[in-house]
Amino acid sequence: MPQQAWNTKQERQYEHIKQQTRKRGSSTERAEEIAARTVNKNRARSGQAEQRSSTSTKDISPQRRGGIRSGNRYGPGGRTKEQLYDDARRQNIKGRSKMMKAELEKAVSRR
Repeated sequence: MPQQAWNTKQERQYEHIKQQTRKRGSSTERAEEIAARTVNKNRARSGQAEQRSSTSTKDISPQRRGGIRSGNRYGPGGRTKEQLYDDARRQNIKGRSKMMKAELEKAVSRR
């Protein structure tokens, strides 16, 4: 287990996610990374982690997000409009506040 502060439920969750990711064909390293990120994000959302990003606390849960943004069932996934807007702001793209999601995607990908 990569984290010492995990409880037994989080350890079980880590192992389950790792096994499922391996079954889908990912490498062991990638499966461990995905599992650790998922558990750590859940810890941050519940206030158990010392550090947490705004996407950890404000975004949807990693389990739901993975399903929605993977494009399997809910159409094309990708980043949210808010995430694209933040990228556009960092890249100093003019007119970003009036852009729609598709326009933001195009503008951010050009740079």
